[in-house]
Amino acid sequence: MGKRDDLIEKYAADLRETCGVEPDMELLRKVTIGCGPAIYREDASTVAASDTQELKRIEDGFLRKKLGLPESDSLMGGIQEVLRIYGRSNRNKYRAVVYYLLVKHFDRESVYT
Repeated sequence: MGKRDDLIEKYAADLRETCGVEPDMELLRKVTIGCGPAIYREDASTVAASDTQELKRIEDGFLRKKLGLPESDSLMGGIQEVLRIYGRSNRNKYRAVVYYLLVKHFDRESVYT
């Protein structure tokens, strides 16, 4: 297995153990690949949930541009719900896991088919 496969397994374990979610491994793989090289950089591989600017970037760059969702108050509400599921006290919120949970939350799996 390569480094990316190791990370995907780590993200799957995080989804199971931290979020109580059994991941769709094919979707998780596609979401992880979609994150690009960010998954290999320590700072970029995680989401700073307390940074409102980062959450706004997720809303604009991922939810609106990548997933094609229209601008709405429900977008930030979805982000907050995903962060609640992930656990607010959990300092290491992996970007690929957050994005996976957002794809599932907004029922946008079709973007990755």
